[in-house]
Amino acid sequence: MLAEIETEVAIVGAGPTGLMLACELALAGVETLVLEKLPGRVEQVKGGAIQPRTAELLESRGLLEPLLRRAVPSDPVGGHFAALPVPLDCTPWQTRHPFLIAIPQWGIEEVLEERATAGGARVLRGTAVSGVEPDHHGVTVTADGLRVRARYLAACDGGHSTVRTLLGLPFPGRPGTHQAVLADIRLSAVSSLVPRQLGHMSTLTRQGGGHWAMLAPLGGDRYRFTFWSAAQEDTARETPVTPEEITTALRAVYGEETTLGAVDNSSRYTDATRQLEHYRAGRVLFAGDAAHIHPPLGGQGLNLGIQDAFNLGWKLAATVQDRAPSGLLDSYHAERHPVGAQVLHHTSAQRVLADPHPSEDVSALRDIFIDLLRLPDANRHLAGLMSGLSLRYELSGEHPLTGRRLPDVDLVTEAGPTRLSALFGSGHAVLLDLAGVVPAGLRLPARVDLVRAACADDVGAAALLFRPDGYLCWAADNSAACGETLLSTIAGGLAVVP
Repeated sequence: MLAEIETEVAIVGAGPTGLMLACELALAGVETLVLEKLPGRVEQVKGGAIQPRTAELLESRGLLEPLLRRAVPSDPVGGHFAALPVPLDCTPWQTRHPFLIAIPQWGIEEVLEERATAGGARVLRGTAVSGVEPDHHGVTVTADGLRVRARYLAACDGGHSTVRTLLGLPFPGRPGTHQAVLADIRLSAVSSLVPRQLGHMSTLTRQGGGHWAMLAPLGGDRYRFTFWSAAQEDTARETPVTPEEITTALRAVYGEETTLGAVDNSSRYTDATRQLEHYRAGRVLFAGDAAHIHPPLGGQGLNLGIQDAFNLGWKLAATVQDRAPSGLLDSYHAERHPVGAQVLHHTSAQRVLADPHPSEDVSALRDIFIDLLRLPDANRHLAGLMSGLSLRYELSGEHPLTGRRLPDVDLVTEAGPTRLSALFGSGHAVLLDLAGVVPAGLRLPARVDLVRAACADDVGAAALLFRPDGYLCWAADNSAACGETLLSTIAGGLAVVP
């Protein structure tokens, strides 16, 4: 006899994407259940780099500070494109977080789960999904002695998504051409070649003895070790990684003095590139690696998934609570699928440039690309692309700021000094009046917060309406534009419906 559970939203997968979505839904008051097949959290580094735009989004929900307490000490350097030796400079994008933040994935999951459960979400571990049956009114999920009935299901269960497989959805793209090993290890002795602190990726990579390797220090004797050799290309991916294999690579690249103390965990991965054609299949939605996979170049994967969750969360909450206009939930796919496709596109380019054994032609291309990265405009473009700071959604509206993020400017309200990021802690939309142009008698919906403030910086508009995910969906330069157009934007689902 299966135990019956009812919930408004079920999430499959308790990784960063699923837990971030749970945080967003719980913040909106949506009953949320997370199903995770593993019995406990695995202390595996995996994706451990938070990009600048992700840091801004996390700060807007009050989540960045507890994450920073778990960060790995690192040099304040920019990100990279294809591991080329020119740091990407995010400062022209006016962000308070211009550098990558290194945090082991289990630390990210810990913080997100604490917030999600504090908000009322439930996480059931050791619960493997074995059946998914969607219909016109909801989804029935079978999982280890449970039958869960939900109005919607979010599949956040990784690149080998069980939900995607059970529904028989194709995952088009390209299979991997190279295979590498990722291992969290402890070293009992190190040579002078072993890096002492995290820095730019180009300073962490080395080659030797037919191996390419990257050794990232995580504090104390812990390291994340990534390595590749031609000899391991023919090894089946499911073949366990042996300590002898790791030792061989360590000594070939970092010298005989470098001694393996222990292996915490290890796995093989490929540079496969795939993306779902549709992120929504009726009552089932896909986010994170369940929707897209790509080579792990530039620290994109974890960030892409968390930003999927920020986009989906408020839209799914509004839909569940019957306050969303027609088409709002479909805009999740419309907005996020092109972003995922762009990441797949530029990681494919990076795969060529980062080849550990480049041809003469690729070597020439690398030299030219390095020269281009030293040009401020080219560096700024790629820094915005890799960090997510340049993302612009194609929203309706004529104002040039529509669809963009705004820098986290200082504000002064009647309550005192604050910052733009501090206005989004409730998960509501925010109408920011910087020049007293919003009519005093304007009636706004309950989940739109009106904030009147002064700002010393010129932000490019007198009044601005932000979606719950912090992207600008309406702006006005004077009071004449505040009124019917503002109300119609709000009524139309905060300008996300084409």
